[in-house]
Amino acid sequence: MPLPFFYVEETITTGTIVLSEETSKHIVQVLRMQQGEQLQLTNGKGNLLLCKIIDNNRKKCLVEIVQFTFINPADIPVCIGISLIKNNTRFEWFLEKATEIGISAIVPLICERTEKQQFKQERMQNIVVSAMLQSQQVWLPVLHQPQKLNTFIAANPYKSRYIAHCETEANKVQLIHQPASTSKSKLILIGPEGDFTKAEILFAQQEHFVPVALGNTRLRTETAGIVAGTILINKSLPTQ
Repeated sequence: MPLPFFYVEETITTGTIVLSEETSKHIVQVLRMQQGEQLQLTNGKGNLLLCKIIDNNRKKCLVEIVQFTFINPADIPVCIGISLIKNNTRFEWFLEKATEIGISAIVPLICERTEKQQFKQERMQNIVVSAMLQSQQVWLPVLHQPQKLNTFIAANPYKSRYIAHCETEANKVQLIHQPASTSKSKLILIGPEGDFTKAEILFAQQEHFVPVALGNTRLRTETAGIVAGTILINKSLPTQ
């Protein structure tokens, strides 16, 4: 059975760590772990710590680092720029699943047709952390503050750039049929309910975004984000 897995913000590789009250309570009162038992910690930046409980205090659990391992990030990071949507629950579902499949960065976008512009950063960040731990990963996706679409398009540093939209275009191809890119970073834009406007699509293409489709059916925003992310991650994996 896997060892319990927890998140810490500190970047410590040796010595002892006093865990937060919330984490301590879960370890001591929920899991009923005792002194001498082991658990794992990560800071979401590649550090994996094997630790032993020294003091199972329910408010300030003290653990000792037994072993430190650094795990490299994905060779080709994948970022999803995705419009905020009206239903918070659906956007939170997207954040959870995007984290589970290994997306490196998520940028909530404010587009011309974006209906909802409220964004509870702390709650969303907690969802991402929980999904990272649940999926036993040590790299936490970077969750950016919401940005206006055109500002993000003009400033982003990604080498392979895609925009998924529903407009009919002669030069638009299925993302899954795009050849695997050798670029060191990938970005795809996912629009709001109602899609990107023609002006937004044109501006993205002027900034060297490749227009793509995600299949033959029209997908909800959050579903499109997961489909696109999965395709790009699979295209980033080394072939056997």
